[in-house]
Amino acid sequence: MKNFSVVLLLLAVIMSFSSVFVVTEGQRAIVLLFSKVQKDSDDAAVVYGPGLHLKVPFFSQVRRLDARIQTLDGAPDRFVTSEKKDLIVDSFVKWRVNDFSSFYLRARGDKQYAETLLKQKVNNGLRTNFGSRTIREIVSGERSELMAEALVQASESAQELGIEVLDVRVKQINLPNEVSNSIYQRMRAERTAVAKEHRSEGQEKAETIRAEVDRRVTVMLADAERNARGVRGEGDATAAKIYADAYNKDPEFFGFVRSLEAYKNTFRNKNDVMVLSPKSDFFNYLKGPNVQ
Repeated sequence: MKNFSVVLLLLAVIMSFSSVFVVTEGQRAIVLLFSKVQKDSDDAAVVYGPGLHLKVPFFSQVRRLDARIQTLDGAPDRFVTSEKKDLIVDSFVKWRVNDFSSFYLRARGDKQYAETLLKQKVNNGLRTNFGSRTIREIVSGERSELMAEALVQASESAQELGIEVLDVRVKQINLPNEVSNSIYQRMRAERTAVAKEHRSEGQEKAETIRAEVDRRVTVMLADAERNARGVRGEGDATAAKIYADAYNKDPEFFGFVRSLEAYKNTFRNKNDVMVLSPKSDFFNYLKGPNVQ
């Protein structure tokens, strides 16, 4: 009897533990009874929030689902613009489960599988929006409009998965390597042509400036030479006038001074030899009073 009581007690404990389940914060749970989602009187799936709940022991299975906001940030994808140009687009999606029954039935309650389906739907929307725009429109200012349209399309298509799409963002848009190299080479050729044109214009302007400077220098030198000749002429005239005035005042003294300068210049070098008659006028001021 005692052993039977122990067995009953153990069964009661097991039944108690198997009939309750706990849902933590940030989770929601649905209960499967005989592999079917437990529903209420309105034929809607029963979703259990955080807390302690009861279930049918042994025959019920609890599926806990993450109710927090999720981030889908996969690898960049290639999209084609209206110009038939390829773009490498890196985007991310913010989403969460809002219909746990549909999420379990359509996505099997598997986050990775759900994100695979969601990424396909988001990419379809982005592909449509990129395909209707040119690269210039995408880069120059229509990115916000593009993301808004992609969010609307993704939200509509994700409803069947029980998913609410909160945001679709394009992080980065790049050109493929082969396109980038082609554009770079074209831009480099254009810049090289512009640089050559600027250098040619610069050389032309430099030659013009040099010619103008040479002309001005030639004119300035000619003016300076003319002025110098005028100044020299005026100086020579002034000197001649001074000499003439001095000669007229005292011709004898003037002749004496000029003779001394001639002697000084003639006998500057001791090796110089000059043969003249002692009676020459050159020695007029060197003659004694008795020399004839």
